[in-house]
Amino acid sequence: MIIRVVQIFAGLFTEGQTDIRFLQNIVQNTLEAVAFHDCSGQFDIELTPITINKTGLGFIEQVLEASKKGQEEFGMMILCVQADADRKTLKETYLHKINPCQIELEKQPENDYCKILVAVVPIQETEAWMLADKELLKEEIGTNKTDNELGINRNPETIANPKEVIEKAIQIARKNLTIKRRKDLTIADLYSAIGQKIDLDKLESLSSYHDFKGNVREVFRKLNLLH
Repeated sequence: MIIRVVQIFAGLFTEGQTDIRFLQNIVQNTLEAVAFHDCSGQFDIELTPITINKTGLGFIEQVLEASKKGQEEFGMMILCVQADADRKTLKETYLHKINPCQIELEKQPENDYCKILVAVVPIQETEAWMLADKELLKEEIGTNKTDNELGINRNPETIANPKEVIEKAIQIARKNLTIKRRKDLTIADLYSAIGQKIDLDKLESLSSYHDFKGNVREVFRKLNLLH
């Protein structure tokens, strides 16, 4: 029996370079997990980061440019778009950032743009997702201090400035080390490592990750891959 393998070409567009380094593996693994668990058949999913010249462009214009570039370069079928909620709610972020992008995409020529968006909207900042697995974070920082001692003992989605909290945790963890052992570790060193190692089960505790996963399922339905 011949088993048909469905190829999915997806793109990932983020607000910053560190977001790509952290999210690429998570988005890839989530696409594959939904395809494997919720869809029938076999899938070959290729996720490509999309970078553009953002100079002078607003967020909607950036997404349009990324959509066009992905369509032209590799026939992109799905565009995953990251937008931090900052201090807004998920609903407000969709209202002011994601939905306007979808509306503008629908106005564009059919064959020139990828019009299927998957929103990735971490509550507060992308760094909140890094706090979903605190043991992994501490392992990467190189500390056995408690969550309380490091100031990371709260629900990640209730922390207003998760990036600052992680930077502070690094300082606390390393201040008692000897100069010889205290290499200059910064949060920039953690994005790729944690993004590659974090277990999706840890992210399941976050409402914003559930939202992203639901968006993936909805898009697979649009593509008639999930019924």
